[in-house]
Amino acid sequence: MPKVLVVSNCPSDNTTKLQNAVVKGCAHEDIAQCKVRARIPWDANADDVLWCDGIILGTTENFGYMSGAIKDFLERVYYPCLELTEGKPVALFVKGGLDGQGAKTSVERILVGLKWKFIQPPLVMKGEFQPAFLRQCETLGTTMAAGLEAGIY
Repeated sequence: MPKVLVVSNCPSDNTTKLQNAVVKGCAHEDIAQCKVRARIPWDANADDVLWCDGIILGTTENFGYMSGAIKDFLERVYYPCLELTEGKPVALFVKGGLDGQGAKTSVERILVGLKWKFIQPPLVMKGEFQPAFLRQCETLGTTMAAGLEAGIY
């Protein structure tokens, strides 16, 4: 049974909807079972990272960078997880007000250091909130859970 950790910054109703869509995707009807832990960054820790088979991170774009909450999470788990989680499957979604690239790049740099492996290119959603963002996040969750279940990641 795949175990997925979803850690995302949710400062608004819309970003909470994005996180919920990812969680919904992990529970897709075509996946036998998937355990999901959804956490805000302040509540997630290294034990959560060690528990999961794959992790999905979500961040807002704040001043052209990842959210401070995600940065705090990554700083707290970096050294406790560094040598124990090499190769961990990871996915990233970014809700950007402008282009989201600074947030994407800043997270990617840390994940390279952790040696986690992206299952797909980061999902960057920019501009005003659109219903299509929910479908994209749901698909992201399904992709992670299905890939873990199938042994692809």
